Amino acid sequence: MALRNIRIMGDPVLEKKCKEVKDVTPRIKELVEDMLDTMYEANGVGLAAPQVGILKRIVVIDTTGEDPHVLINPEILETAGEQTGHEGCLSLPGKTGIVTRPNYVKVKAYDLDMNEYELEGEELLARAIVHELEHLDGHMYVEKVEGELMNVSSLSSESDEDEGDGSGDAPEEA
Repeated sequence: MALRNIRIMGDPVLEKKCKEVKDVTPRIKELVEDMLDTMYEANGVGLAAPQVGILKRIVVIDTTGEDPHVLINPEILETAGEQTGHEGCLSLPGKTGIVTRPNYVKVKAYDLDMNEYELEGEELLARAIVHELEHLDGHMYVEKVEGELMNVSSLSSESDEDEGDGSGDAPEEA
């Protein structure tokens, strides 16, 4: 498989709405494998197809490093609760911001065999699902940041000063 270039904020492809996937072709399967490889190489927890320049409704997510989810044509069915925390994005490297997201999400999607399934997620998985699905409609997390964007490096120096209480942990990048 191959690593793909991650598009950076300002690239017009990140502002476009993606098209539905009608069939899983060998090219789509190759794209999904490349997206997973690219996400893991960049130490991310999620990646949407437009982030690698492909305007298809495909997302890959793995918040544990051991359980990758492939979501084709995903739709959010239900959300509940609320969480507020640091969020980053592979399309805006080195930056983080405070974003409020649902704490629980249920999504309907298709797998690589075009079988419909539902995925439920809480906390980081819920955050990653909502974050990545927004990419499919041309939106980025910076539209929802509360306050100012921060440099990840300044966040990690705060963590040293906090003596490891967890409040300054570096964010996961989706």
